[in-house]
Amino acid sequence: MAKTTRPPLFPGPDGIVRLAGGNPQIAKGYGDAPVQAFIAAMPGWQAAVGARLDTLIVQTVPGVIKAVKWNTPMYGVTPDHYFIGFHCLTRAVKVAFYQGAHLLPLPPGASKQPDVRYLDIAETMVLDAAQFADWVRQAGLLSGARL
Repeated sequence: MAKTTRPPLFPGPDGIVRLAGGNPQIAKGYGDAPVQAFIAAMPGWQAAVGARLDTLIVQTVPGVIKAVKWNTPMYGVTPDHYFIGFHCLTRAVKVAFYQGAHLLPLPPGASKQPDVRYLDIAETMVLDAAQFADWVRQAGLLSGARL
């Protein structure tokens, strides 16, 4: 059986390559600049969700460390240890709590990885900012996953 290859990905009009589900392909980097570049490149309504998540995380965990790795903005409290990240899917922004199994109440989405929990934010969903901030606060107190 012949091996199939996917067609090459091409940049959009803004020069950004978007992967499956519209997730922007942003170069690995540390600090706020690559995270803001990722958020700005998120498609349509997802950019506003990304900006809101970024704001809530920064307000909840002062001094949070930011990076983009594997086309995902990540947030932590010590270098290379991250407690949360998010990326674009076709119909949602998927938030990953890397030690989410230790949060109360548990974020709703299970994972194949025992410690990880997810929150999918769809276009029509109203984010419970207080609950999200509480999860972020709890997650920020944990050591984070080495990624």
